[in-house]
Amino acid sequence: MGLTITPAFLLAISAAVATGIMGAFAQMKKMTLAGDTMSHIALPGIGIAILWNIDPLIGAAVALAIGAIFIWKLEKATGLSTETMIGVIFASALALGTLVTPSEALIGALFGGTGAVSLMTLFTYVALSLLVIAYAWIERNRLILTLFNADLANVTGVNVSRVNFLFLLAFALTLVLGLRFLGAILVGALVIIPAAIGRQLTETLPSFLFISAGSSVLSVIFGYWISAVYGFQLGPTVVLAASAIFLVSLLKKRM
Repeated sequence: MGLTITPAFLLAISAAVATGIMGAFAQMKKMTLAGDTMSHIALPGIGIAILWNIDPLIGAAVALAIGAIFIWKLEKATGLSTETMIGVIFASALALGTLVTPSEALIGALFGGTGAVSLMTLFTYVALSLLVIAYAWIERNRLILTLFNADLANVTGVNVSRVNFLFLLAFALTLVLGLRFLGAILVGALVIIPAAIGRQLTETLPSFLFISAGSSVLSVIFGYWISAVYGFQLGPTVVLAASAIFLVSLLKKRM
């Protein structure tokens, strides 16, 4: 059995482009590891949604949106870094999510899966992925300016707080896009690893974004193919495929 082009596969491809691009900006912001921890904020929302017979991804989206707002508010109030604020609420969210998520649904919430996807769901995910991609492209100059010199950004009229808030919301949405097939534990890997690959192979922003997104898409394609052929679980297979591409990028850089 080989790779079959299904709505679930196309959904994963669209999400991979978005995670690759946002991962590149997160890497420049030095908060790629925050993607791994922030994704766990979705767990309480998933658990509560399952208990109330609501689509778990709606619960995840609400939890991540609330988490993003909470992180932004705490960052403004305390002056601590975004990554620190994410770390503060990470353990609590993970513990709460584990408590409220039914045990039979916990594995799926943590590691994702390959469930059937309706055309309406596919169109929704593609539209949201395009929204994230459009945001990243339109805001790229303001994002870069605030990343490297927030004081200069303020002087030139850029609202740094607004830029940071919108980035957190877009970052949270990106994590939601990957939750369906990777789960809360592994979705952060598709933010971290493709961005690391892009950083290894290029120095310019357009190339960085392209290689990061391309590596993310290739990881999903190889992961789906290996999963279909050998019957492996999809999420871990996609992450291992991304890790293999990263190792190749290390060899390429040394050549």
